[in-house]
Amino acid sequence: MTFANVGTLGVQPGRRDEVVEILTRPSSVLAENGCLSYEVGVSDEYPDTVFVSELWVSADAHAASLQLESVKESIAAAMPLLSGEFGGFRFDVVGSPLR
Repeated sequence: MTFANVGTLGVQPGRRDEVVEILTRPSSVLAENGCLSYEVGVSDEYPDTVFVSELWVSADAHAASLQLESVKESIAAAMPLLSGEFGGFRFDVVGSPLR
């Protein structure tokens, strides 16, 4: 069953674009490890927030991805730019009108 991780990352004022750059670096490793979709977004209404929507083949694949060296490096690079405010939801996808 497809697993979704949809969340928000609070960033330090003025650092949003730096976080976006880190999160959007091309990575074939994610797809090779079960990531179906990884989308990063911003909103002018929330200038100090980055939105992330991920779809994975399973919750286990998502959890395992956090142990990949390239993912650890991205997290380490982004952490000093974050405010510590996080939000979001994790859930199993049960269907879609597109498939």
